Amino acid sequence: MKFEALAIPDVVLVLPGRIVDDRGYFSEVFRADLFRKNVADVAFVQHNQSLSRHVGTIRGLHFQMPPAAQGKLIGCLRGAILDVAVDIRPASPTFGRHVAVELNSRSGAQLWIPEGFAHGFCTLEADTEVGYLVTSYYSPQHDRGLRWNDPALAIDWPVSEADAVLSPKDAIQPYLSALADDVAKFA
Repeated sequence: MKFEALAIPDVVLVLPGRIVDDRGYFSEVFRADLFRKNVADVAFVQHNQSLSRHVGTIRGLHFQMPPAAQGKLIGCLRGAILDVAVDIRPASPTFGRHVAVELNSRSGAQLWIPEGFAHGFCTLEADTEVGYLVTSYYSPQHDRGLRWNDPALAIDWPVSEADAVLSPKDAIQPYLSALADDVAKFA
């Protein structure tokens, strides 16, 4: 298992090894001891999974407010996604910046996104399944979102605004500039 820091060092690409033969493969996709040593000392409390039927489905950008803020370990179980993490910690030198990584079922790579980041993804293939472990339970009263196509974020999504498949909730999320009171809680 390898761990690779990205342009925002708190976001880590996790690369599980695979043993491949004519039957398929075997992979250790998570080891608590290695994760604690190389990434973060956290406990995962909930495992979520989503299925997106259409290419160009965008889910996000989502986050939870403290005290229910979530760290997330994202993996693509079937298909492929462009996975995006946006730093929303106002005191961070990378505030408002993002990292984007393709995750797919062929490589098994995962993305660690700590608390203080908004997270979202865009499907690159039909019938894509995503699984993620989180460090805090879902809390509707702490649930927040950020506009996926906020021009201030300059995310190069692989889908046009007209072709993006969005939930009604994600279609009306606020811009980062309107979230000053919420993101101040990540300081």
